[in-house]
Amino acid sequence: MKELAMRFIDKECLISSFDGSHQYEGVIKEVTDGAILIEKNGNTEALNLDFVIRIREYPRNKNGKKKSVILD
Repeated sequence: MKELAMRFIDKECLISSFDGSHQYEGVIKEVTDGAILIEKNGNTEALNLDFVIRIREYPRNKNGKKKSVILD
């Protein structure tokens, strides 16, 4: 998972945790052996990589703007 997460460095992403009730949003700044550092609105947050099940780039429409509704 570490190698895959490194592909998303400096991209705005949606990150889902294993229980499905938590979804984190922000720019991935750093990936280490056990954690991902995410920055959003000037705040930095660390997520345990063991609990991450899905990382995806924030979906955008054809004009490049962020989608307002995301259905999974």
